[in-house]
Amino acid sequence: MVIIMDFSALQAVREKNPLIHCITNYVTVNDCANILLACGASPIMAEDVHEMEEIASAASGLLINIGTITEDKLESILLAGKTANENSRPVILDPVGAGATAFRLGIVKEILQSIHIDVIKGNSAEICALVNENERTAHGVDAGESVRSLSETTDVAAMLCRDTGAVVMVTGETDIITDGSKAIYVKNGHPFLSKITGSGCMLGALTAAYYGAQPSLEAAASAAVCMGYAGELAYARMTEKHGGSGTFRVFLIDAVNQMTAEMLERGAKLDV
Repeated sequence: MVIIMDFSALQAVREKNPLIHCITNYVTVNDCANILLACGASPIMAEDVHEMEEIASAASGLLINIGTITEDKLESILLAGKTANENSRPVILDPVGAGATAFRLGIVKEILQSIHIDVIKGNSAEICALVNENERTAHGVDAGESVRSLSETTDVAAMLCRDTGAVVMVTGETDIITDGSKAIYVKNGHPFLSKITGSGCMLGALTAAYYGAQPSLEAAASAAVCMGYAGELAYARMTEKHGGSGTFRVFLIDAVNQMTAEMLERGAKLDV
């Protein structure tokens, strides 16, 4: 079945060059900055509480990633998020490892109670933990695939949409992007994406850029297609001599930089 989708968010990013404020984790901060530059956005990586109001009010979107969360960073997140809300700037939340510890889950709950989030992006275990606090994983912040079926995970994501008013993106072998009433399934991607640290964080940054330039369900889905298809293109370029994870990371960023809406239309693997 061929699904027709609007991929104009990609061009909107290139035309608007949105400034994306990132409060992200120190493991992948450089990757997030580079993927934003590659797609046509401008990154600003800032988390000191003293400049949150100025930066969040000037930015086109805010990315919150709790991968290396601390109580001090939470203070900055809450101030930046409230400022973004006051200035009608979209906020994207990546609840990394939300189901790994009670501390992380409590942090995410406080963020959701204090800030309106526009897009929540996480793997199935993270998303399910936000709906059912008893659904916990203890395999590290990057691990965690729920044993739920695709349809069950879609139902859980829709529940989170209704609870928060956010678009929910569940990443996995098939990505689910839903607003609670409509679900788009993205089947792009390559297993090698799991061989590098930061592919999920980069998708969060890419989503912030796409949604910041053109807030919509399809913009979020376009980001998932772009990241997955870029992974396919990156792997296709690899050779026996240049076939390691470092090479793949470079090719991945190159693919995002060279992506066009026409390429996304040809390469997208979608269902609804």
